[in-house]
Amino acid sequence: MARNKPLLFISNLFPDTREPYRGLDNATILHWLEAEYETQVLALRPRLPFYSGPRLSARPEDEIFQPQYVDVPYIPRIGSRWNHRLMAGALREEIARLKPSLVLSSWIYPDSCAVSKLAEEFGFPFVAIAQGSDVHQYLKIPVRRKIIVESLKRASAVITRSGELARLLGEAGVSKEKLHPVYNGIDFEVFKPGNQGEARRELGLPATGKIVLFVGNFYDIKNPLLLIEAFSRLSHLEELPHLVMIGGGPLETEAQALAKANGTRVIFAGRRKASEVARYMQAADLLCLPSKNEGVPNVILEAFACGLPVLASNVGGIPEVLNADYLGRLAAPNNVPELVFCLCQSLEQVPDRERIHQHGLEFSWERAAKGYLELLGPLAQAGVRP
Repeated sequence: MARNKPLLFISNLFPDTREPYRGLDNATILHWLEAEYETQVLALRPRLPFYSGPRLSARPEDEIFQPQYVDVPYIPRIGSRWNHRLMAGALREEIARLKPSLVLSSWIYPDSCAVSKLAEEFGFPFVAIAQGSDVHQYLKIPVRRKIIVESLKRASAVITRSGELARLLGEAGVSKEKLHPVYNGIDFEVFKPGNQGEARRELGLPATGKIVLFVGNFYDIKNPLLLIEAFSRLSHLEELPHLVMIGGGPLETEAQALAKANGTRVIFAGRRKASEVARYMQAADLLCLPSKNEGVPNVILEAFACGLPVLASNVGGIPEVLNADYLGRLAAPNNVPELVFCLCQSLEQVPDRERIHQHGLEFSWERAAKGYLELLGPLAQAGVRP
């Protein structure tokens, strides 16, 4: 099928060779849309005004999108009233040159809000993607909340990565008819069940005993310190489990110090590529994600695809996918005693890994792409204007 439908994708969440996992879900969905859309990418890189970042290049597989990495001015903290305007100003000349007929943008503020201003000026339709924190956190800031609601009035549709994000935007004042939850997909060639013993030997992990896995950035919102604190209170168990933590970030040094001070059996595995994360999931007995807030984290869906049960905070869109007892447990957020209790209960259970795997197979990229095509198709064919 000829790719005769033009699409312009605009977002700060798109990978480059320095940050190959930045916005990887966005790059993945664009590849799934390749058969229908000839896509170009404006990959935004917010910077302080008058500062230029390093020269960036695309991953080889993304070169088909001819991505341009564009520095855009961004004022942290005090710039809420102006950042979307600054971004729109930085993009105006390029938009005038490209003359897009349809735009897909990801990250509501300031990216989609900037696109909204340009859509009003140049008359093209656009579909916005709500990722998670761009809704959970920014709707709590009155200035940004007002800008988001006003900007999304001009969107033809808003794709949300969870039903909870759609609910929050609807309560804020975005038209509910425009809100369309579409879950991300999973690469089933990478995330799949495997032999636990072989995976442990390959990774140099203990051959016996339970292993709990954490995968995420060491940010406060992901709560890695709370998990280490909870783990330190499992000393009463007859057989002490190990905690393997994959990721990195500003709290990593503090997490290592806390684990050492408490004598907790923690293995810090650092950042890992997707195939390695999958292998750790095959080696583990439980994924634990004690976040303070979330959308629908891909890592949970990936765990399901590997047949791994999940213990996660009862926040955001997590209950939408962790919706049955055989999949794992939900715990109240930021509550150490409850997390300790749930860890103990989860580690005592014998999981039905095949049933969990079958649940994970529901989250395919093919299904996600179908959701996008249903929204983009009529706009591309009819030239609808918001």
